[in-house]
Amino acid sequence: MMLDIDGHCAYAYTGGKPFDAARPAVVFIHGAQHDHSVWALQTRYFAHHGFGVLAVDLPGHGRSDGPARRDIGALADWLAGLLDAAGASKAILVGHSMGSLVALDASARHPERVAGLALVATAAPMTVSDALLDAAREHEPQAIAMVNQWSHSTIAAKPSSPAPGFWLQGMNQRLMERIGALGEAQLFHTDFSACNAYTDALDRAASVRCPVCVLSGKRDVMTPPRASRALVDALRKAGAPVQTVELDGGHALMTEQPDAVLDALFSFALACAKAG
Repeated sequence: MMLDIDGHCAYAYTGGKPFDAARPAVVFIHGAQHDHSVWALQTRYFAHHGFGVLAVDLPGHGRSDGPARRDIGALADWLAGLLDAAGASKAILVGHSMGSLVALDASARHPERVAGLALVATAAPMTVSDALLDAAREHEPQAIAMVNQWSHSTIAAKPSSPAPGFWLQGMNQRLMERIGALGEAQLFHTDFSACNAYTDALDRAASVRCPVCVLSGKRDVMTPPRASRALVDALRKAGAPVQTVELDGGHALMTEQPDAVLDALFSFALACAKAG
């Protein structure tokens, strides 16, 4: 589905069914150097079970026009524009990694538009080492290789190879290479820099009142469960109902634990939709 946001094309995958704004809407937001395809299983299930799905390509990623936004707040405002373009008055926001920061910021900036907030593999702050920032700027293939290795808890997560030709690490690396080739120069560095510079997470959490679900991977070395504890505490202190789920996987939870992620997100979304 192509949408117009301020004269620029934005792409959102709708899960194999036309987007229906009359249904409860769920927006899926990818992380750094990724696109909508990381949500393939989850989005198709949601779309075929009563929800309107918008799995976005963020600006400058995949099929969406650039320029890429250089800070999380700008991405959060772009997300509100996407809801306007799709005709959705409000939505449940689901974000992974960098996308979780975008979802959090949007929930605080535009609370009337958000019915629920799911943060997958999140952290506050989401700092990036100088070595990785330098690699993303000067040696992107090296940065992709490092992040791809750190994103997976094992080289053979089950069921990572249901048939010949399936390989989670290889697929993820190729996706990041493709997004880098299609997008503007140093896109990976732009994404990482936005995460690293975002210091507003705890302040934004203080403004969130909608239901929240935080999904963490027990073996995530990039955003381990402990990295989200301050954020969870801030959300609860603000009065937001928060549930936490820890799964046996790494940073790439949607592919290492696809069914468990789907189950957690779908039950959360159903509760949000019933609440209104």
